[in-house]
Amino acid sequence: MSQSEIFFQAVRAGNAAAVARMLDTEPGLARAKNPQGQSPVLMAAYGGKNEIRDLLLARGVELELHEAAATGQLERVKHFVETDSALAKSYSPDGFPVFALAAVFGHKEVAEFLLEKGAEVNAAATNGTGYNALTGAVASGHTLIVSWLLANGAEANYRYGAGYSPLLTAAANGHLGIVSILLASGADLHAKTNDGKTALSFAEERGHAEVAEFLRSHGAT
Repeated sequence: MSQSEIFFQAVRAGNAAAVARMLDTEPGLARAKNPQGQSPVLMAAYGGKNEIRDLLLARGVELELHEAAATGQLERVKHFVETDSALAKSYSPDGFPVFALAAVFGHKEVAEFLLEKGAEVNAAATNGTGYNALTGAVASGHTLIVSWLLANGAEANYRYGAGYSPLLTAAANGHLGIVSILLASGADLHAKTNDGKTALSFAEERGHAEVAEFLRSHGAT
């Protein structure tokens, strides 16, 4: 196994001490890429390994645009996009819209800037997942970003994956506030996944009693 592979294993495992030791010996590992084109800082962000993400940022790793968006580095994002506004519509090497990366990780200021510069609010991933900014913000529970996206044209009934919609995901995760916002924005209460699950059935199966009751009060059966 190569040093790079060992390093990525340490990042994935959240072993900050090992990551720091390896960087001390071989600083260039901070710029390594895995087979999916992901850097250590991006993998740390994806995996919620915030200590490692912050360690890498503190080491001064030079971020690419998608990495800056995913880690909330607004000035770095501006460095790229103010030079070429078309980059606001760009994608990460692993197929996610840069705009969606800002939204999924809760970086509203970055998302606002990218939208102002021409990002497409409903742009979907090109890697087969179908994820977009709204699905990411919903899944991560970022209520304010969900509300902002919907106010700026995000499609409340967007479908992706195995027939999921933002409402189905919000109900499955027990996010009552987001469920309420989506319904107020025209989300289909009766939408079903490909295997027939509804928002109500998800809420009931996963023990989200408050969400289930709210859905019933709005006509779910």
